[in-house]
Amino acid sequence: MMKEIEDKSSVEYQRLTWDALRKSINGLVNKVNATNIKNIIPELLGENLIRGRGLFCRSCMKSQMASPGFTDVFAALVAVVNTKFPEIGDLLKRIILQLKRAYKRNDKPQLIAAVKFIAHLVNQQVAHELVALELLTIMLEQPTDDSVEVAVDFVKECGCILQDLCPKGLHGILHEGEIDKRVQFLIEGLLAVRKAKFQGHPAVRPELDLVEPEDQLTHEVSLEDEVDPEVGLDIFKQDPNFLENEKRYEELKKSILGDELEDGDGSDAGSDDDEDDEEEDEDSEEQRMQIKDETETNLINLRRTIYLTIMSSVDFEEAGHKLLKIKLEPGQEMELCIMLLECCSQERTYLRYYGLLGQRLCMINKLYQENFDKCFVQQYSMIHRLETNKLRNVAKFFAHLLVTDALPWHVLAYIRLTEEDTTSSSRIFIKILFQELSEHLGIRLLNERLNDPSMQDSFDSIFPKDNPRNTRFAINFFTSIGLGGITENLREYLKNMPRMIMQPKSEDEPDSSSSGSGSSESESSSSSSSSSDKSSKDNDRRRKRKKADSGSDRHRKRRK
Repeated sequence: MMKEIEDKSSVEYQRLTWDALRKSINGLVNKVNATNIKNIIPELLGENLIRGRGLFCRSCMKSQMASPGFTDVFAALVAVVNTKFPEIGDLLKRIILQLKRAYKRNDKPQLIAAVKFIAHLVNQQVAHELVALELLTIMLEQPTDDSVEVAVDFVKECGCILQDLCPKGLHGILHEGEIDKRVQFLIEGLLAVRKAKFQGHPAVRPELDLVEPEDQLTHEVSLEDEVDPEVGLDIFKQDPNFLENEKRYEELKKSILGDELEDGDGSDAGSDDDEDDEEEDEDSEEQRMQIKDETETNLINLRRTIYLTIMSSVDFEEAGHKLLKIKLEPGQEMELCIMLLECCSQERTYLRYYGLLGQRLCMINKLYQENFDKCFVQQYSMIHRLETNKLRNVAKFFAHLLVTDALPWHVLAYIRLTEEDTTSSSRIFIKILFQELSEHLGIRLLNERLNDPSMQDSFDSIFPKDNPRNTRFAINFFTSIGLGGITENLREYLKNMPRMIMQPKSEDEPDSSSSGSGSSESESSSSSSSSSDKSSKDNDRRRKRKKADSGSDRHRKRRK
């Protein structure tokens, strides 16, 4: 019928397009749900919502009234449309008018539906939170059984965001008014939910969080204001500038949706040049393949997924199973190791859960072992930036990996224990690391591991032997932290260091007659010195004996 009409600006053609617009909007709104909302939104924006905004508002309200369980889905749909067409705020006025009428008529089902819709519009920040506080005040000003029940349901729906935006207002409302004992269990249940920080009642589900807060337009409407529902928008009226307005919306639609919708409409219309269309589709696909996301959105979503998986798991086995099921692109395994280390450092005290999870990942795939090796280097190089609590957790985490042999001990080669190469933070890190190793392995087994001949190259930086000063510093450091037992070899090396220095000198002296004569002279001098020393010692002994004999003689004379 629309094709048969030649005059596109006639009343008959406009009426037919109006009926088609109404049916299309109703069909899209009725079939929207949490899984297909991202596909429905482009189709809905393809319709002329400026002309049919009244139809859209009426369709949303009817669908929400018919199925209140999908209220959050309709609110998310309105939130997205509101960012493009703020005129959709008229919907909020109509809901407020519906709320007032239901309250006056004591129509409880319609009142609950309107209250629930307002709650989720507040969650999506389409409506200002003052509307919610005003609604609660009206409900609890003269409390009845029904008003308290409606208020409790309302707070459960949007209490999570109200507690963040205006906790004082919510606290005051919950503690005002006198309530009968027969409805006290409703309030007690609400307080229990509030004490649990509204767990199980999130403001917005993740799959419905489609609008950034800075893009959302919040409407401030008071319940006491006079509301004009603008019912005339739901009725067909002839538009004298119909063709111009349609062209304007087509341009606006292109700016919102891009050229994809235009290409799709052209293919649906059935053009004769199929080959040209296929070439254009291939070109468009090549252009899409060239688009790169520089905002790191995928990386942020991956980190969020890893964090939620780690924090929501009961034990390390469940966490490891879930983390290994996450599809990681090549090179993203490092992000998993970094997030695990970050979660461990954020805890107040070290939890063995993180060490066991890291051990499990290293044992399953050697790639995670290499990544934790890199993490050890990064953390030690930036150890001065960490607080003492984070530093302690990181040290205990790596100590657990070393004790369980999940991480090879050659990572200790990155630590150089000298006065110049360490700071106060790095010394604390080394102290906690080795104290944990000693506690789990024992000083004897730890000493055996550190004296392993095959690993001496890795431990030379911790037990330096290049300079006596560095050797003494290492000995004093481990002695001060109660681990002097692992420095026995280092102490022996320090004692034998002068002999080791003298030996190369004696070996370097050439064998000649002069050296032989010098050695004979030194031997004769040493023998003469030794004989003189013996004679002097004998003389001293004789003098002592004479003194002792003379002393005994004097004593005898006195007795006599």
